[in-house]
Amino acid sequence: MKRICPSILNADHSKLQSEIAKVSEQADLLHLDIMDGIFVPNSTFAFDEAKNIISSSALPVDVHLMISNPDQDAAKYAEAGAMGVTFHLEASSKPQETIERIREAGARVGIALKPDTAFAQIAPYLESLDMVLVMTVEPGFGGQSFMRNMMGKVEEARREIDEHHLGRIWLQVDGGINIETIATASKAGADTFVAGSAVFSASNPGEMVLKLRAAAEV
Repeated sequence: MKRICPSILNADHSKLQSEIAKVSEQADLLHLDIMDGIFVPNSTFAFDEAKNIISSSALPVDVHLMISNPDQDAAKYAEAGAMGVTFHLEASSKPQETIERIREAGARVGIALKPDTAFAQIAPYLESLDMVLVMTVEPGFGGQSFMRNMMGKVEEARREIDEHHLGRIWLQVDGGINIETIATASKAGADTFVAGSAVFSASNPGEMVLKLRAAAEV
C-alpha cells in the first residue's frame, strides 16, 4: 500500500482549514512539520497551533518534529491526538525513552534521519518503531530539490524492514517529492510519501494527490 501525506508547510497558513479540505478526501494522512528555529533554521507552528490543527483535521495527522528537544516535547503531540509522531535521531539523547513515551500516549512512532545520518544508526531502535523517515532534502525548508543519492539509504531500509521486520514498519520519504521523484522513491522501496509544494502549488491539490498515488504505484 502506498500512502500520500500532503505537507501543510507549503499550504496557505492564513486559511489552513480550507487548504486541508482540498485534500481530505484523497490523501491518507496530513503531514504536520514542527520546526523550532534551533534544530533547523526555520520555525513553523507553536504547540497550541499544532494542537488546533490536529483536533480539527479531517485527516489523521502525521507529526514530524524538527526540534531540538524531542525527548521533552514529543509525547505531548501524541497526547494532543496525533496519529503518529516522528522525531529526529540526531536531536535525541534518549531515543528509546522517547519512543516509549510517544507510544504510551497513544500514537505510532517514527524516527527521522537527516541526509548525512547513516541508516545503521537507527538499528538499535527498529524493533520499537512503526515508521522510518528518510529525508530526501536537508530538513528546514520546503521546495528543495530531491536528493537522488538518498535512494541507496531507502533501499537499505527496505531490505532491513522486509528481512527482519516483516514489512510492518512504514518507510517514508520527505523532500522534493513530485510526480517524477515519487516514482523513483517508490521503486527504491518507500511506501509513504510526503509532498508539500507539489500538492499545494497545484491548481487542484486533491487531483494532484491522486496523480502522485498513481505515479507511486507504477
